[in-house]
Amino acid sequence: MYAKPPSNGGRTFSDSEPRPATVCETVATSVGRPYHGDPSRPCWPVRWAHGDHVRHHAADPAPERATRFGVPGDRLYAGSVQSAGCLRSWWTGFTESASFTAVVNQRQTVKLKGGFKAETLRILRQIPGLAVLPESAEADRRRDAFVGFAGGRTRVTVEIKKRANAATAWQLVHDADGGAPLLLIADETTADARRILEDHGIAVIDGLGNAHIELPGLLFHLEGRKPPRQARPARLTGKGGVVAQALLLAPQRDWQVQDLAAEADVAIGLAHRILARLEEEGIVATEGAGRNRVRRVADPTALLDLWAEETADRPTRTPAYLLAQTPRQLIRDLGDNLGGAGIEHALTGAAAGSLTAPFITAVPVAEVWVAAGAAPESLFDAAGADPVTDGQNLVFLQAKDDTPLAFRNQVDGLWVANRFRLYADLRRDPRRGREQADHLRQEVIGF
Repeated sequence: MYAKPPSNGGRTFSDSEPRPATVCETVATSVGRPYHGDPSRPCWPVRWAHGDHVRHHAADPAPERATRFGVPGDRLYAGSVQSAGCLRSWWTGFTESASFTAVVNQRQTVKLKGGFKAETLRILRQIPGLAVLPESAEADRRRDAFVGFAGGRTRVTVEIKKRANAATAWQLVHDADGGAPLLLIADETTADARRILEDHGIAVIDGLGNAHIELPGLLFHLEGRKPPRQARPARLTGKGGVVAQALLLAPQRDWQVQDLAAEADVAIGLAHRILARLEEEGIVATEGAGRNRVRRVADPTALLDLWAEETADRPTRTPAYLLAQTPRQLIRDLGDNLGGAGIEHALTGAAAGSLTAPFITAVPVAEVWVAAGAAPESLFDAAGADPVTDGQNLVFLQAKDDTPLAFRNQVDGLWVANRFRLYADLRRDPRRGREQADHLRQEVIGF
């Protein structure tokens, strides 16, 4: 059952009726059990939602049973809590047994006061629940402002950017001086950039309608629209991604453009454009001039996140079945058979992860990159596998070129994708792939 607030008559909706279109803030002063956190400080759960997008804590045992309060037309997604300690451990599922003593269904406004130019004001004024109190605009890209809510206010340092990606986010993290909280205002931000900023306590507002401000006593969060597709030069995908991987594999090396192009097997012009873009992002540092000019990776963490964010392989997937008694035998037989037939390949996904950085024992499906020009029939014959439409235990992956095979290496006599390619592939695997990617990054990559 889903209950409306008492101000709306307290009527209930059955599970078969449409749920309220939007959700307002609810504050519970008792949930009938101890709350996570410091027991000496009052800390009650607060739940925010925007539209039908409700944030649930992973530990919530039954989010589908959570009571939801709705006010049609209300887009509020902000609330205050009695203790700043609850912000990181807030519990979002209000069970039906909880005792509610306060329900707030009126709009509460977060105020932002500072000197902003017209374009920045346009971005800020489109955010629901945010009131902008403009002062005379300043020329600097970084300035101070004040965030006010529930009678209090906090000074923040504001950084203005045109666009923010993962590299930009890491640059802000490194530049944070530990003083006033930092707020980024940008025309456009990427999902990875917002995740990095949120993880490091940096607030963000963008022109796409995304907003996240987390301060003592306040959590303000909105999810906006997707950015428009735009063609951008020197992106780290395809052969540009191979350049990035070459840099990641030797982050301490001093690179000249022609050496990098030769290492990545790309045109000198492409290598130059990638380096110029990374230098602008603050990821690559430059020394010398003319023939003596060299470049070195200054921030490998940001480079890896930026490449993983921009690489966008959409491979052709060919399922097959190879008889094997164990996952280990499947991986061994697959590698040996393809190698014996002269098919260039590189194991990836959970299969390669089990060889490079074991994390889980189950490998339900072995994925392997194979040469782009190989015909499916030749792959079945080479691997000793049968084509199937379901029940597969291996999948052949083929890109439009052979860039996924770049810098492959051998582990226990089997060809596997290089550790950065493997990291990117694991991130996209819905079967606990993100966990495996994080484990690989911590245990093998190291940054």
